[in-house]
Amino acid sequence: MSIYSLPPEDVLRAREKLVLDHFEDEVRQDWDKVLSTFPHPHYELIASMKVHDGDGAVRDYYQETRTAFPDQHHEIIAIRHSHDAVIVEFWLIGTHLGPLGTIPATGGRHRTRMTAYFVFDEQENLVVERVYFDQLSILKQVVAGLDRRKPRDLLKLLRVVRGMLAMAGGQPDPRLQATEPPQVG
Repeated sequence: MSIYSLPPEDVLRAREKLVLDHFEDEVRQDWDKVLSTFPHPHYELIASMKVHDGDGAVRDYYQETRTAFPDQHHEIIAIRHSHDAVIVEFWLIGTHLGPLGTIPATGGRHRTRMTAYFVFDEQENLVVERVYFDQLSILKQVVAGLDRRKPRDLLKLLRVVRGMLAMAGGQPDPRLQATEPPQVG
């Protein structure tokens, strides 16, 4: 199959169903079902240049994000197909009610536009969910409700900034930097 041709319609529909089930199971926080959509769970978060690889690492990622945003859900904007992927544009929505790593809860809500690539191999196995988003957009929204004139909120804002800086200090995952140009032809 050339990189320019799409698989047959039944393959596209099967992929789309798997992806939509994956999204629904994430909202229900049924991690066993979500992880069963992969032979080997693998998430790539491009904004933070982090990879969560394997069952344990992905479960830890789910635990961390749902502790921070227990009501996290999404609104799908569009679904597109490529020769090896389902591409989903969506709004990710949640309320920051718990710590996110070293960032304390702010109680603020966010609604952030994102794109996720669900990439399939030649045997139609889901091999990666690769998510693109703007971290600053989320941060600006979750701190927007803090009143900088109140000492308590100003202190919380300082802790948020310190937490962000502590989390931002890591090196990018080298797997996300080792890219190759596509094979054309």
